Amino acid sequence: MANSGDITALTLALILAGWMAAAIIAIWIGLSRKAQADAILRQSGRLGRLLETSPSLPLMVRSDGRLEGSQRLARWLGFDSLPGHISELSGSTTGLPAEDLKCLQKNVSLAQKSGESFEQVVKVTGGDHCYRLKGGKSDNRIASQGVAIIWFTDVTDSERDRKLLTEDRDRASADFKALSVLIESAPIPMWHRDASSKLSLVNAAYVQAVEAEDSRQVVERQMELLDQTDAMPPGGDQKNTASGSISRNQPQDRISAATISGQRRMVRLVDVPLPGGEMAGYAIDVQQLEDVKSALARFGESQRTLLDMMSAGVAQFDAEQCLSFSNLPFQRAFSMRQQWLLDRPEFPRLLDRIREMNRLPEVRDFPAWRKEREQWFHSPQPAEETWTLPDGTHFRVLANPLPDGGLLLLFEDRTEQVRLAGARDTLLRVRAATFDNLFETIAVFTSDGKLSIWNRKFAKCWDLEEADLDVHPRIDAIMQKMARQLKNPAKISELRELVRSATTDRQQRSGKLIFVDKRVFDAATIPLPDGNALLTMLDVTDSSRMEQALRERNEALIEADEIKGNFLANMSYEFRTPLTSIGGFAEMLDHGLAGPLSEQGRDYVRAILESVQRLGAQIDNVLDLSQSEAGALPISKEKHDVRALVEECVSAFAVQAKASEIDLELQLDERLGSAMVDRKRFAQALMQIIDNAIRYSGHGARILINGSGTVQKAIIHVSDNGPGMTTGQQSRAFDSFARSREKKSVQSGGGLGLPLARQLILAHGGDLKLVSEPGQGTLVTISIPRK
Repeated sequence: MANSGDITALTLALILAGWMAAAIIAIWIGLSRKAQADAILRQSGRLGRLLETSPSLPLMVRSDGRLEGSQRLARWLGFDSLPGHISELSGSTTGLPAEDLKCLQKNVSLAQKSGESFEQVVKVTGGDHCYRLKGGKSDNRIASQGVAIIWFTDVTDSERDRKLLTEDRDRASADFKALSVLIESAPIPMWHRDASSKLSLVNAAYVQAVEAEDSRQVVERQMELLDQTDAMPPGGDQKNTASGSISRNQPQDRISAATISGQRRMVRLVDVPLPGGEMAGYAIDVQQLEDVKSALARFGESQRTLLDMMSAGVAQFDAEQCLSFSNLPFQRAFSMRQQWLLDRPEFPRLLDRIREMNRLPEVRDFPAWRKEREQWFHSPQPAEETWTLPDGTHFRVLANPLPDGGLLLLFEDRTEQVRLAGARDTLLRVRAATFDNLFETIAVFTSDGKLSIWNRKFAKCWDLEEADLDVHPRIDAIMQKMARQLKNPAKISELRELVRSATTDRQQRSGKLIFVDKRVFDAATIPLPDGNALLTMLDVTDSSRMEQALRERNEALIEADEIKGNFLANMSYEFRTPLTSIGGFAEMLDHGLAGPLSEQGRDYVRAILESVQRLGAQIDNVLDLSQSEAGALPISKEKHDVRALVEECVSAFAVQAKASEIDLELQLDERLGSAMVDRKRFAQALMQIIDNAIRYSGHGARILINGSGTVQKAIIHVSDNGPGMTTGQQSRAFDSFARSREKKSVQSGGGLGLPLARQLILAHGGDLKLVSEPGQGTLVTISIPRK
């Protein structure tokens, strides 16, 4: 029993031990599984957290369209919670756009059925976020068959960058194409060189310039634009020049001669270094520019030569305010030495120098004045002012800013103009004062009839107010007021016509105006050189009255002269009848018909005969003079030898001259010749002159008769060394009425010889002149035309 009990106990012990061991094993396994579960839980938590913070979130789409996803993905799509079905992912302000959702559903259906993966980029409605969707069929260990997993990745920044890069690429591509077209169609040669400085690309203008067939030929033959003999920068050829540009990493610019399309032209070559040792270049044809520069240089020289010939001073400054040019008048006006001006002084320094020469206006604050003049360089408009120098010189200064920032100064000496202007103002004042103090009434009207200038007498004469005249009215506007002053108001139209004739027709007209107060004015209009008309009115009231009186007196004198002429004609004949009787009886007594006479009786008879002869000659002279003054003296011209007539007339006075011991000398030139004269009247005139010379020259005098002539006329001079005549006596010597009234000598103003001789010579178409001085004798000159 013991043994069985022990066995039982042992069995129980073994069972208990097994149980204990099993319990311990179970506890150990449980603890191991718990630790493993804890580890799995911790790993699941980390994976879940990692999934929640991942830039990509998954979305499971079951075969029936139901969705499984995180809350974060719902927020990405703009939902408060993830929709239950894929069709609900599109909303008006949230989710995906309808087009993108439709495309997504198609891709998901295709992935669920065929297992094909897909990618798609969508943009959330109502936001700027973009997501790349990468989907495919789910693994069997993750989900059952028919489930699709879509991974959402936020590509907003990368998509934006991609879009910008795409736009930049497209823009760069378009720019490159446009630039290529532009370079190809450019009218100037352009080229590209590789890192070895060889031509790799040229445009059409380059091909045309080197006269090649195409760009391939240029590149293959490396046809350079410049010849080796052309002037080149250091380096020897265009390739070396390009290499030098690359080594300095800056563009090279130079002017050289090149053969362009078979013509030698000046071109501007520019080499531009590019990254990687490459280089681009272009050539600009500057031949025309060079020609223009040469022409401009020649023009500048000619302009400066012209400026030196101008009277105005010229000074030009550049953009740095330095003197670049000054002509000779400027140097003379401001006493500038050429050597000092060659240093190109600045504008302020030049003003200081001019001030030292005392050739600037006197100013109180010279630095401020100079500062103001420096603003001329920056002024948008030209400036003009006048400088009055201490010596009285006046300069008109014109400052013209130049487009390049410089300044052109012109100094015009207007001293003479200022003086002339002052003299003109003085003359205007003198004219006004003269007009106001003239005896005449003066007014000047312009070409349109406006009153321009008038004197006080004009306003007073027409009773016009100064206020009315100050507005310079037209003559039509003041005619009514002026007409009231005329005796016949309608005559005012004649005055307007006078003004119109002078201004429009440029004709001088005159007329007479009679005023209400019986004043009489002589009015005249004179056209002036400036197109105006001068109206002058002279008060001739007194002279008109005198004229009327003189006219009446003249009529009386004419009537008296006619009576006198008739009286002289009648009296001449009345005197001649008894004179003839006296002469006849005296001749009878002288011949002894009345018996013998004593010697004293014979002397008386001879004296009576001589007096009768002289009285008869005087009566004939009076009659001839009366007829000549009346224009009734008959003249019958024939061709006669003037020399013979003179000799005959002089011989008739030989006895009379000898009795008075007068030396009668005759000097006749062959040129005296012949002339068309009335023999009797010409001899009568010459004898009257000789008779006067013998009668009044005095005892023992000398008389010279000289004869000469020209082709047109015969000239006779009768001169004596007698007492001569004063100016008054000479004027009375030709007064026939004075000779008939006075009983004095010719030198005293009496006698009929010279007046009658003068009338006879004038009747022949000739002339008689008398020259005499007291104590120097008398010279009478006769001129007779030959025809």
